[in-house]
Amino acid sequence: MLVLVVVILGAYTRLSDAGLGCPDWPGCYGHLTVPSHPEAVAQANETYAHRPVEAGKAWKEMVHRYAAGVLGLMVLGLAVRAWLRRSGRILATGTLLLVIFQAALGMWTVTLLLKPVVVMAHLLGGFAVLSLLWLGYLNSRSFIPQRRTPPVTLRRLTLGALAVLVLQIALGGWTSANYAALACPTFPTCMGEWWPPMDMAEGFVLWRGLGINYEFGVLDSPARVAVHMAHRAWAVVALLCVGGVAVLTALRERGALRAAALAVLVLLLVQVCLGVANVWLSLPLPVAVAHNAVAALLLLAVLTLLHTLYRSGARRA
Repeated sequence: MLVLVVVILGAYTRLSDAGLGCPDWPGCYGHLTVPSHPEAVAQANETYAHRPVEAGKAWKEMVHRYAAGVLGLMVLGLAVRAWLRRSGRILATGTLLLVIFQAALGMWTVTLLLKPVVVMAHLLGGFAVLSLLWLGYLNSRSFIPQRRTPPVTLRRLTLGALAVLVLQIALGGWTSANYAALACPTFPTCMGEWWPPMDMAEGFVLWRGLGINYEFGVLDSPARVAVHMAHRAWAVVALLCVGGVAVLTALRERGALRAAALAVLVLLLVQVCLGVANVWLSLPLPVAVAHNAVAALLLLAVLTLLHTLYRSGARRA
């Protein structure tokens, strides 16, 4: 639950343009909290003249960091417990190492001035931590065997759907990091065209060197349109792949598999509606944050379906 909150807080911080609310790391203007005393604010403004104190944005950033810090301590506790009990060491240790790397990505997000590839990696890292903890939870639960063994083909299809979904989440992170969510302000067409002029090569340059401030984006309009349209086009692929697997499972299987498949379908439909609403309503903050949150829940639902398939065994179709 906490890592889900951290993921949502990260989305809220990014989407409210507070990613550089504190220009240093891990503190804020050299303090453990946001400076509020007039003398401290004056000193911070003098030290960081390029980014004067904006208390609202700074607190958003620091609340996210506090929650992430508590999460790190909890994951450390899980790892220590796993080693003492000699059970689940690999998963717990892997999660701890990933959280440590996430902390480094959080630092680089600030020090590298919101470099898109780092912002996207930070988002994917958060989703990966969430996934590992969820798999650990699923492994700890008692399992009720299915009445009949699902076909092995269903495993492969679900694994493929998971890969498609992860790529779509990455494209969503790239779209957000490059401030391209409103590059196409209409739906289903983009500015009246199904395939408008765009610059794919420029839109997907991963590294542009150091010292560039990426706040509010550096891409021109054709490149932002390319990023946006790639996310929109792959969403159709994700809808067909993930939705197809969920429908197939819901129709053919029973019990826990059907329940997981129905959860995937519901979350998938909600996610599509939120994506369309983001365009039609010009990216309102609550809808944009919800789009990130439901993406996380959809990922967990697909993982639950895949986990149940693997624990149920398999038979040839």
